[in-house]
Amino acid sequence: MIRRSDGHGRIKRDVVALWIAARDHRTPVLAKIVAGFVAAYALSPIDFIPVVGYLDDVIIVPLGILLAVRLVPGNLMAEYRAASEARQGRPTSRSGLVAIIVIWILLAAWAIWLGWRFLAAMHPNP
Repeated sequence: MIRRSDGHGRIKRDVVALWIAARDHRTPVLAKIVAGFVAAYALSPIDFIPVVGYLDDVIIVPLGILLAVRLVPGNLMAEYRAASEARQGRPTSRSGLVAIIVIWILLAAWAIWLGWRFLAAMHPNP
């Protein structure tokens, strides 16, 4: 029987391994794209689908991990998993942090602009 902590440990290990895979030149391009997206989504402190809550963490992340792991060649994935276990920490990326912050600022500015246009359309100036 698999304990919950064992499954969580494997998921965390695979997310970090996918982060490593996305940055390695030996990983195929499609696998890099999927691995990078899945790792960034899983490691992001921002919940991209707030309406769904933890459901995305329970469904989207594991399915994304399964897809990405299947796209990465087995010998490379074993190497990335070993490197992930050796790191024993969460990867950090200042450029990733900046990208997430910029995306949220742009989305907020766009929402404000849409709201402003909506209010202006409701109350036209004579």
